[in-house]
Amino acid sequence: MNKLKELLSGLAYQCIRGTDEIEVSEVIYDSRKVTSGSLFICIQGANVDGHDFAAQVVAAGAKALVTQKEVALPEDAGITVIQVADTRYAMAFIAAAYFGNPADDLQVIGITGTKGKTTTTYLVKSILEQAGRKVGLIGTIEVIIGETHIHADNTTPESYLIQQYFRQMVDAGCDTVVMEVSSQGLMLHRTQGFVFDYGIFTNIEPDHIGPNEHKDFEDYLTCKGLLFKQCRIGIINRDDAHWEKVIAGHTCEIETYGIETDADLKAENLQLLSGGGKLGVAFDVTGLMGFHVEIATPGTFSVYNALTAIAICRHFQVSDEVIQKALQQAKVKGRIELIHVSDDFTLMIDYAHNAMALESLLSTLKEYHPHRLVSVFGCGGNRSKLRRYEMGEVSGRLADLTIITSDNPRFEEPQEIIDDIKIGIAKTDGAYVEICDRKEAIAYAISHGEAGDIIVLAGKGHEDYQEIKGVKYPMDERDLIRDILKEQH
Repeated sequence: MNKLKELLSGLAYQCIRGTDEIEVSEVIYDSRKVTSGSLFICIQGANVDGHDFAAQVVAAGAKALVTQKEVALPEDAGITVIQVADTRYAMAFIAAAYFGNPADDLQVIGITGTKGKTTTTYLVKSILEQAGRKVGLIGTIEVIIGETHIHADNTTPESYLIQQYFRQMVDAGCDTVVMEVSSQGLMLHRTQGFVFDYGIFTNIEPDHIGPNEHKDFEDYLTCKGLLFKQCRIGIINRDDAHWEKVIAGHTCEIETYGIETDADLKAENLQLLSGGGKLGVAFDVTGLMGFHVEIATPGTFSVYNALTAIAICRHFQVSDEVIQKALQQAKVKGRIELIHVSDDFTLMIDYAHNAMALESLLSTLKEYHPHRLVSVFGCGGNRSKLRRYEMGEVSGRLADLTIITSDNPRFEEPQEIIDDIKIGIAKTDGAYVEICDRKEAIAYAISHGEAGDIIVLAGKGHEDYQEIKGVKYPMDERDLIRDILKEQH
């Protein structure tokens, strides 16, 4: 049992009914999971408001409610009602207390930015583990606790889940956690209730602007900046045009990294590496550290991801040798993931599933001067047609050959989606073929691969399914490639 008063410590609140001296059995924010003697937190979501279920959860046995507005309850209900200014903010602190403030026993690293969060979290985990630390991870793809991998629904989970994961990590012997911190997560107070030891800003571009997200770019900037009022040390990409706005009003120490500006930690003398079906970059780290690095992923953005990881791991006294070795071996599923199928040409899988990401990826790969750049992609059904036109136009303009295929058609007909992509390609003089079946499209790309080609399978990345008419069918591109190679020999 938990003393309600202790769960509320550190929060400003009013006890408007009953008493805060009671004990509660559990903390719950989903009305369907209420148990006898529990504390229920009324969360106001985009579509559902927990306050509307107040009478229902009391009938189900809840002993106390945390609210931010008036709720309708029977007069004779023997219930404690605690009122706070914001129940989401309150939940973060209540959950931290309920799970025994596990963040106090962890070094917590939070990474925010439009791009690079996922890759950087895996790089940091890889480097720190090679240095002997036990690292948990919370991110877009999954949550990793020891040997346990949990599928992620949100980049940054609800505060209750974060605290639950932290507790499980501490119990599993983790001493560090690296997590992706979305602007949504910061805006909705999911990361309150503890202080990050390190907060990292990678970059920012207009994204996540619209209903139920951010009203404009300024709001997006402001929400990203909240991290630097919740961390001890801020590590900032100084090359980003908006870095000063992001850290405005910061309460942490600040250090910077970059390639182009006079940052504290720099990457210099960049060299593109290619051959034997592989692509990479070499560079020198200067400033706060000094050594040479080679990474097995292409492009300037890969250098930024590596430099971000180096800037973080410096604080953990990781040796240059461990960093060099870990960066050379690191692989992130579905993020410029090179799959070796031939020494003659390069094949990779990447999650680029919108025009901005596809343009960034294809532009980077063109810098390697391939014989041909081949782009294999489709677009998801029941989503904006604009994305299809834009991705078609980007691929037609930048790729030497586009192979249009299917990607999560959902409730639409794959051919109709392909026809929309062709509208975008028609604005360019790019060559293309259309092969609706994704496995056949990949097989065509591999069997028609020429010496010096770079082939990109874009859009699926880490996903291991194909969503058709409401059903998710197993489909992992790595398995498809394996099967294709077997069939071709």
